[in-house]
Amino acid sequence: MATTRLLLVTGELLEVDGPIEDVAKAVENAARSGAGTLASLTESSARKPVGVYPAHVVTVRPGDE
Repeated sequence: MATTRLLLVTGELLEVDGPIEDVAKAVENAARSGAGTLASLTESSARKPVGVYPAHVVTVRPGDE
């Protein structure tokens, strides 16, 4: 399964499930939805849901496949 890496303003690197196009779209949609809206993603290592605040995302890159 394709993964995507998000670098957060805290310096944390978060790897989530999904191709970069889908993850970037989820982050963009959350950013447009209004203050406090989180992007709903799935952490690839734990396979658990994670909410990401779009303003804290610095970069979005393809993960290791």
